Amino acid sequence: MKIKWILTGILLTGMFACKTTKVVTDTTTPTKLIPGGPAWAALWQQQSGEYKALCLQAYQLAALKLDQYLQTKGAKPLAVVTDIDETVLDNSPYSVHQALAGKGYDDKSWMEWTAKVAADTVPGAPSFFKYAASKGVEVFYITNRSESERAVTLKNLQRYQFPYTDDQHLLLRTTTSGKEPRRQQVAQQFDIVMLFGDNLSDFSAIFDKQPYEARNAAALQAAPNYGARFILLPNPMYGDWEGALYNYQYKLTTAQKDSMLQSRLRNY
Repeated sequence: MKIKWILTGILLTGMFACKTTKVVTDTTTPTKLIPGGPAWAALWQQQSGEYKALCLQAYQLAALKLDQYLQTKGAKPLAVVTDIDETVLDNSPYSVHQALAGKGYDDKSWMEWTAKVAADTVPGAPSFFKYAASKGVEVFYITNRSESERAVTLKNLQRYQFPYTDDQHLLLRTTTSGKEPRRQQVAQQFDIVMLFGDNLSDFSAIFDKQPYEARNAAALQAAPNYGARFILLPNPMYGDWEGALYNYQYKLTTAQKDSMLQSRLRNY
């Protein structure tokens, strides 16, 4: 009997030892930030209450600020300028589709997505822009979608009754992705009281193609504008914040980009 208990103890000790060893050695760390990362970000955008709350917060604050601007009208009529993607339309299904296929952004697949006219709205966006229009404030949509996407873009916006969805108020990308010339075009006839976007370049040329250190410094310097003139929407899936981390070298391989992004991570 004593020998039996000794053998049993040895077996149990061995079992626990094996189990402990497995737990210690079964530690894995992610080796790729792209292309799988956008799927995780899109999951947050699609499913979290926090994302919806942040968007509603942005647009509700914008409505309060707009009321203030309406009390101090100048010589020009008032206008607001907005980006489209991830600001008024939600393209997270595209990010999911590409990420699960192990791919990133490319023009062909993007245009296949926009042609579906299937993008939903960003929470709070339709009600705010309808409110602005009801107050006589014109809405201009400045986007880096291409001219070939004009018809489907208008159709997607009109699907949700966004105001001013016509050729005059939709300013697409032409020769440059920088939006400052198009903002200036609107500013010739209108007083732009607020700008809406998910990317800092939606607000000012000071953020265009800047190294990430300079970009972050400019973001801090622009602090008085947030919630007043600049209304920023959350977008962790893509944007210039990512491009700046690999110096806007978009033609790098996935492995090269991934290596540069990992080098920016802070660990302890």
